[in-house]
Amino acid sequence: WILLDLNQRNLYRSVMLENYQNLVSVGKYRNGFLNPQKKNSTREKPSEFNQRDKVFSLTPHTAYERTSMAKKTFECRDCGKTFISHSRFQTHVRTHNGRDLNEWRQFLKASVFPAGRTEHVQTHTAQELHECKQCGKSYADSKCLNNHIIRLHAGRKPFECSECGKAFITSSRLYVHLRIHTGEKPYRCKECGKHFQWPSLLRKHVRTHSGEKPYKCQECGKAVSRSSVLNEHLRIHTGEKPYKCKECGKHFAWLSVLRKHVQTHSGEKPYKCQECGKALSSSSILNEHLRIHTGEKPYKCKECGKAFTNSSRLSVHLRIHTGEKPYQCKECGKAFVCCSSSLTEHKRIHSGDKPYECRECGKAFSCSSSLSKHKRIHSGDKPYECKECGKAFSSSSHLIIHIRIHTGEKPYECKECGKAFSESSKLTVHVRTHTGQKPYKCKECGKAYNCPSSLSIHMRKHTGEKPYECLECGKAFYLPTSLNTHKIHTRSTNQHLTCKVDCWLIDFSVSVF
Repeated sequence: WILLDLNQRNLYRSVMLENYQNLVSVGKYRNGFLNPQKKNSTREKPSEFNQRDKVFSLTPHTAYERTSMAKKTFECRDCGKTFISHSRFQTHVRTHNGRDLNEWRQFLKASVFPAGRTEHVQTHTAQELHECKQCGKSYADSKCLNNHIIRLHAGRKPFECSECGKAFITSSRLYVHLRIHTGEKPYRCKECGKHFQWPSLLRKHVRTHSGEKPYKCQECGKAVSRSSVLNEHLRIHTGEKPYKCKECGKHFAWLSVLRKHVQTHSGEKPYKCQECGKALSSSSILNEHLRIHTGEKPYKCKECGKAFTNSSRLSVHLRIHTGEKPYQCKECGKAFVCCSSSLTEHKRIHSGDKPYECRECGKAFSCSSSLSKHKRIHSGDKPYECKECGKAFSSSSHLIIHIRIHTGEKPYECKECGKAFSESSKLTVHVRTHTGQKPYKCKECGKAYNCPSSLSIHMRKHTGEKPYECLECGKAFYLPTSLNTHKIHTRSTNQHLTCKVDCWLIDFSVSVF
């Protein structure tokens, strides 16, 4: 009834009322409940039939006309939005439930009309329906069908956003899009009061409170809160990479990773931090970055109480408790808790691939983050300062590790012997002393090592590289310890040590030669 125009309602009215009288006769409704002759009299709430939570009204004044008739407004039951125009209201209602006359016809057959009247109804509905030959969708009149074909199948998008120029096939989609520009967030979470632009985002958010994870991976048993997250997760198992970079042809498993990659070509970073001047590629990354300055950590672990600046870091942290390491290297068996990019970077240790090259000195790296850190050697930039002692570092990870010197924190403990470490990488190397695993093998002589830094030092034997040079006489050495031993010019050796690499990261307790 809600979907019919005036002519169609006049066509159905007599049938609807006759059916209503039949229902009264069997005691379903009391007589006088529905009286179309007394339009201005005070009436009770209209009779409604429900099918799969979709409501159809049997009254001449339809159920959605709930506000003052003097104002002639139509209010949507789903979201509360009001309309002056009845046609606009009808268009809006369809954005919520996608009802069409086929569904209305099936409802009449199944729920309202008794046997013997269905055929009669079909003589009306059949001649009114106009079906799209391309997708099978039916419409009440040919004009609606033509609009459908032009917008959906012909590719026309007549509704254009005045802010950014993006076009849409319906006005309702444009209206939803405008919230990006206006910042309107009409959907509120009853648990925490947070607002959202779209109901789908609210539904996803509500699961963070309930802990509901209805979507389960058949491969590994992992449960997730959204079907889209499950689809993305499955790519870990299938190896599917559907997102292709138009610049270089490289493929990616996730759209977010492709977007970050594209920025390596364009170099565009339009979002600038007002605190430190750092430029970032997206507003979401800027918001996360600002938490470094504010100290805000809204994502808290329920197991140990540790808090994080973003949800992805919390998700990675939770794997410490669950023991999950979904990203495993097929070469050496090493597994990673975080992302596939960590595994990709790790694989380059085995392949020797170093695609990131410094333009200043030509040194190459296996991952972009290592190149970024290296560049600060040339620029001298050390933006991360320790509040305890004032020492500055070129990367935030180095600062975090340094702070543990002051706090004495050693969060990474060996399950075999109980020894604790301030860095996870040191624990990983230590565990190999128990297992005897040596996954890093020299291609020149076959000698194997338990950590990549030891292999790197060993390789100098073959390459002849000596990065530790005495400033007094120019003599160079493989190791910083050898340079320290060379104290022939002065006992104040600190001013004569020069290192071309981040040697403080290397554990020299392991023999590499």
